[in-house]
Amino acid sequence: MPVSSVGPVLRDQQCHDCNAEPIVIGLVNNMPDTALRTTERQFRELIAAASNNVEVRLRLFSLPQLPRSHAARSYLDPHYEDISELWTGQFDGMIVTGTEPRAPSLTDEPYWRTLAKLVDWAEDHTISTIWSCLAAHAAVLQRDGLVRHAVGEKLFGVFDCVKAADHAIVLDAPPRWRVPHSRYNGLPKEGLVSRGYQILSWSAEAGVDMFVAQRKSLFIFLQGHPEYDPGALFREYRRDIRRFLIGQRDNYPVMPRGYFDAETAAVFSAFQERAVRNQEIDLLSGFPDVTEAKLPHSWRRLAMRIYANWLSYLIEQRSRKHRPLEAEAFRRGQGV
Repeated sequence: MPVSSVGPVLRDQQCHDCNAEPIVIGLVNNMPDTALRTTERQFRELIAAASNNVEVRLRLFSLPQLPRSHAARSYLDPHYEDISELWTGQFDGMIVTGTEPRAPSLTDEPYWRTLAKLVDWAEDHTISTIWSCLAAHAAVLQRDGLVRHAVGEKLFGVFDCVKAADHAIVLDAPPRWRVPHSRYNGLPKEGLVSRGYQILSWSAEAGVDMFVAQRKSLFIFLQGHPEYDPGALFREYRRDIRRFLIGQRDNYPVMPRGYFDAETAAVFSAFQERAVRNQEIDLLSGFPDVTEAKLPHSWRRLAMRIYANWLSYLIEQRSRKHRPLEAEAFRRGQGV
């Protein structure tokens, strides 16, 4: 069984009863082949950084209906568990990523039935689940029938967000932060609020950033990507330019907003002019490179805060669930 540990064991004696066993998190990684391993690494590193001496075990899954190359399948088979193992597993939390949309409607995607089943399953079998980007749209659609809407030109870049409400997940978070978004669709604030979702952060440019809903499980929805490393948007931009040069897309991709400094943006603007005049894949050999030192990672501290709060929530809620059982066992042991 491919299970890995991403954090050290908690040694605080005061928390012995609440963390006698590791926190078990399932990561359902649905990202495209080119981002599959990178996404796995991003979440491993983020959870490890946020764990604060808590032992976390990560179990890896991916929706089987996603189109995959032979190389991706060769990696998934030994490193990821079959989705059937998820339905019978014991998890404290889940993280479900999105993927590139291929159909106009989510219900027409080849993996929709499995993803919808996962939404229902997570409600009954997790303390809390984080739904990222397209997965957030799918979860809201399955739970409440709220349909995402196209945002027009791709919403792509690093955007200013403001804290909109107090909640355990944003405890000690600053009043403002910046976070990457990369999506073609979004969920309307009014529709979310009318269905009982609580908006935790909001962007004047990007709309709803983070929101939550509490039923049997605490569902946390992220339309942005706080897990991204500094180079994630750059790699995605380069991928989309390549698709333009080989004719897989008609229009030249939009440059990520709020991401490159003025000098770097000017270099990419000049490359765009050449590429539009001469749409050939050979141009990619001269594609400008950017050192990671020139790329922002201003959202890292915020991401660590969110995930540290989430892990604390999982520990606290698991402890509360176990206390009645421990009390009953103690009474029986004392002959009460």
